[in-house]
Amino acid sequence: MTFPSGYLFRWQAKTWAQLVCALRGVMTVQTPAGLWVIPPQQAMWVPPGNALRVEMDGEVSMRTLYLKPALTRDLPASCRVVQVSPLLRELLLATIRLETLDRQVPAERRLIEVILDQIAVLPLAPLDLPAPRDKRGGRAAQMVRGNPHRRLRLADVTREAGASGRTLERLFKAETGLSFGAWSQRARMLLALQRLAAGASVTATSLAVGYESLSAFVAAFRRAFGTTPGQYFRIGA
Repeated sequence: MTFPSGYLFRWQAKTWAQLVCALRGVMTVQTPAGLWVIPPQQAMWVPPGNALRVEMDGEVSMRTLYLKPALTRDLPASCRVVQVSPLLRELLLATIRLETLDRQVPAERRLIEVILDQIAVLPLAPLDLPAPRDKRGGRAAQMVRGNPHRRLRLADVTREAGASGRTLERLFKAETGLSFGAWSQRARMLLALQRLAAGASVTATSLAVGYESLSAFVAAFRRAFGTTPGQYFRIGA
């Protein structure tokens, strides 16, 4: 399926698992547990029972593989963004051309087995933003995401959150696995991916996420994703 930039839809919780892949464009997926950004050539693993809110940044070419729950017992039980290997990408495209795989057909059963083996070993991509469960952490997170152009420090959000800096730091570490500073930095980088995919310039994006220096933004982007903004989207083309 292909969607225009800005398109928004909600997936109701499904009984089948899904592997959602962006061949072009960027998808931003939200669940009660957090937010994930799916750039080109990466995918989101969605176990059964997860309702999704999906927003498109840039024109998105999306492919989705559905798996019966019985096939997923040895696969991750939580949502995650994963790196898609060239082999898995070709396996997905071959499956989509066939439309449905039947385990009673030997060649198709072997294809299912290889796909499952590939999904099981996919490396994680640092493209998730876990949501703090505590209301105080949630208010702090909302303040950060609502003001990406400001380099908010922990001391800046304590009054709004209704908790001390020490308490917030403990909440973020316990509930997201990230310090407040690391969580805030990842939030800005994921927003940068969304804006770049929607066509914003690197300069405008750097200002929008709180960098006055273009070189500082490019350096931060490289640390987060291993390459520059321009190269990142050329790789996914």
